[in-house]
Amino acid sequence: MCERLRYEKAAYALGKSYIIGLDEAGRGPMAGPLVVAGVIFEKGYYHEAINDSKQLSEKKRESLYDLIIRDALAYQIEIIDVEVLIA
Repeated sequence: MCERLRYEKAAYALGKSYIIGLDEAGRGPMAGPLVVAGVIFEKGYYHEAINDSKQLSEKKRESLYDLIIRDALAYQIEIIDVEVLIA
């Protein structure tokens, strides 16, 4: 199994049924909204192009969106306004 899946493998060994991958992007709580996304893939799912969004170009992130939505068992995307973050 891919080395990048070591944490997932350990969690499944503990009997976890599903693992959610989370990522966030934003300019900080005072500068604008925060975007948070979570996705659940099938156990053992791996795609070499999916990585931390901050390590990918905007073009690459956009091209992976359809792939992620297609392959996900479940996903959620939330945009949190700055007013909520500083409250």
